[in-house]
Amino acid sequence: MRKLLSVLFLLISAFAFAQPGSADAQYVKDNYEKFEYQIPMRDGKKLFTSVYVPKDHSKQYPIMMDRTCYSVAPYGTDKYKTSLGPSPLFLHDGYIFVYQDVRGRWMSEGIYEEMTPEKETHATNKDVDEGTDTYDTIDWLIKNIPNNNGKVGVWGISYPGFYTTTALLSRHPALAAASPQAPIADLWRDDGWHNGAFFLVANFGFYPGFTNRQDDKPTQRRGKVFDPGTEDGYDFFMKMGPMKNTNDKYYKDTIRLWNEMLEHPDYDQHWKDRNVLYHLHDIKTPTLVTGGWYDAEDLYGAINTYKTLVKNNPNTPVYFAMGPWVHGGWSRGNGDHLGDVDFEQNTAPYYREKIEFAFFQHYLKGSPLDLPKVSVFQTGVNQWKTYNTWPAPEAKEKNLYLLPGGKLGFAAPSTDKNAVKEFVSDPSNPVPFLNRKSMDMDRDYMTADQRFVTSRPDVLSWQSDVLKEDMTIAGNIWANLKVSTTGTDADWIVKVIDVYPDTAKNNRWSAKEVNMAGYQQMVRSEAMRGKYRNNISKPEPFVPGKVTPVNFELQDILHTFKKGHRIMVQVQSTWFPLVDRNPQKFTNIMKAGEQDFQKETHKIYTSKQYPSFLKVRVIQ
Repeated sequence: MRKLLSVLFLLISAFAFAQPGSADAQYVKDNYEKFEYQIPMRDGKKLFTSVYVPKDHSKQYPIMMDRTCYSVAPYGTDKYKTSLGPSPLFLHDGYIFVYQDVRGRWMSEGIYEEMTPEKETHATNKDVDEGTDTYDTIDWLIKNIPNNNGKVGVWGISYPGFYTTTALLSRHPALAAASPQAPIADLWRDDGWHNGAFFLVANFGFYPGFTNRQDDKPTQRRGKVFDPGTEDGYDFFMKMGPMKNTNDKYYKDTIRLWNEMLEHPDYDQHWKDRNVLYHLHDIKTPTLVTGGWYDAEDLYGAINTYKTLVKNNPNTPVYFAMGPWVHGGWSRGNGDHLGDVDFEQNTAPYYREKIEFAFFQHYLKGSPLDLPKVSVFQTGVNQWKTYNTWPAPEAKEKNLYLLPGGKLGFAAPSTDKNAVKEFVSDPSNPVPFLNRKSMDMDRDYMTADQRFVTSRPDVLSWQSDVLKEDMTIAGNIWANLKVSTTGTDADWIVKVIDVYPDTAKNNRWSAKEVNMAGYQQMVRSEAMRGKYRNNISKPEPFVPGKVTPVNFELQDILHTFKKGHRIMVQVQSTWFPLVDRNPQKFTNIMKAGEQDFQKETHKIYTSKQYPSFLKVRVIQ
C-alpha cells in the first residue's frame, strides 16, 4: 500500500478493491451475471447501481447490498469484482449482490454531502436523505430484480457503515437485516475531532484522494493523491506550521470538504445535523453492530451506535461484536495480532463465519441462529466472552486514583503533600505518537510500546504495584483530572497502559528490536482539547493558575491486566502529528498564526482536596 494517503483512505479502498484470489474471481464470473442500473430516486436523481445475480435461476435469493462513497468499480457489465459480499462465505452460498454509488459520488447524480443530514419528516419529494435513497433503492430492487425472495440485507464498513445505519432509517419492510460495521456516527467525534482535538494525520491526506468531484456530474475519475515528498510526518507537519497553512501552502481553498472541517472547529449545528445517533429510534430491523477495540478511526461510532440502538429500541434484536481489530480488520486476514501483541488465535475468520454469516443466514434465509447478543474479545487473556448486554453487568464502578509519588491505586489520596506534578508543554517540541517515521496514522499505534516517551519530561506517569491477581476492566473509562495551566488553553491526553513484567517473553510477532520484558502496551487512549471541557459547542478559556476539572471519556475496553503486570496511566499535552498542535492560547486554532504558539506549564493535582482519577468498570 502506498504511504502517501492516510490510513483511513487506504483501508477503505482495500475493502472496495480487495483482490482475494483468482479462485473467487473465477467463481464470480462463472456463477454470476452483472447488470448496471440508474435507479431513480423520488426527487428525480438517479443512483448508479451494480447488481450481480446468480446464473442459477431455479430458486430465489435474498439481496445483500453495500452503499458506498468509495466507488462500486469496476464499471461495465463485462468487468467483475473479484469477490462479492462481506466474505467469500456469502459468495459461495448464493445471494443477489448490490453495490451502489451514493448520491453525488462517482457515477451517481446529485451533490455529495459528507454524512448527509437526516430528516425526521419527509413532507415532499424534495425532502431526501440517505434514508429515503435507501428506501427508494430497496423498493426498486424488490420490484425489478427477478428471483429475489423479498428480503434485503445491508452491510458496510466505515463510511459504508454509516450508510448501513441510515438504511435502518429507511424503515422499508423488506429490510430484514443490517450490519453497520465501524460506522461513522458523528463525524466531529469519530474521524475529525476527539473531544475537540483535531486528528491531523488521519484527515490531512484523506481529502485530496477522496475528492474526485465537487459537482453534480457523474464521473469515474479518481481524486488526486497528495504527495508530501517525505515519509516523515512529524517533520512534514512541523514544517507546515499552523493549520491555516494547509490551505496557504497546499490546498489553496480548492477542497470544499476540507474547508468545512476548518470552518467548523466547534461542535456547531453543522456537525449536530450530521450526528445520525439522534435518529436511531423506532427501528425494527435486526441489527449486528461490529467494531474493533483498536479501531483508530471509528471506535466511537461502533460503540455508540450499539448503545443508542439498544437504549431506544428495546424490543428490536440488536447484536454487538467487538474483537481485537483495527478499522475493518475483521473483514480480511486472520486478526491474530497487532504490532507486537499476539492474540493467540484467528479472531477474524471466527467472526466472519460464526457471527456475521450466521446472522445474515438466519434473517435472510431462515437458518437456525444460536448467537449471543454480545460477543466481545477479552484482550490480555485472549478469549471470547459473551453477554446479553454491554457493558458486562458484573463489572463494578471504581475510581482508579493518580496518587502522590507517581503511584496508582483504588484508595483515594489521604494527603495534600507532594500531590502536584507539573511539566512544560512546548508546541515547538511536541510528544510524538509513533516511535518511527510515518506519514500515516499507523494502525498499530493503539497497542504500541510507550517506553519511547516515558522518560520525556512532558509525559507524566503513574503506576500501580505489581498485580497479585488478574484484574479486568470491562466498559468505558472516564478521565477525571484536576489541572491548572499558565495559559488559557491546553490539550490533555490520557493513556491507559499494561506494563508487562520483566520476565515476559517475546512472541512470534515481536519485532526484532523489541523486548517484551517491561513492554508498555497502550490499551486505551484519548485526547481532550481543554477549552471544550464544559461544552463542546461553546469553548471557554482556562483561568491561568486556577485548579480546574477536566473530565472526558476514553471509550470502552475489555482487557485483563494479568497477575504480575502493572497498570500505568500517562498524561501529556501533545501527541503529534496524530493531533494538531494547540497554541495553548484561547483562539480559533484553525486560524492561528505562528506567533500564537507558546510554551506553558501545566499541573496535575493528585491530592485529597483535588483528586484526579479514572472511573473504570472492574471485574476482579
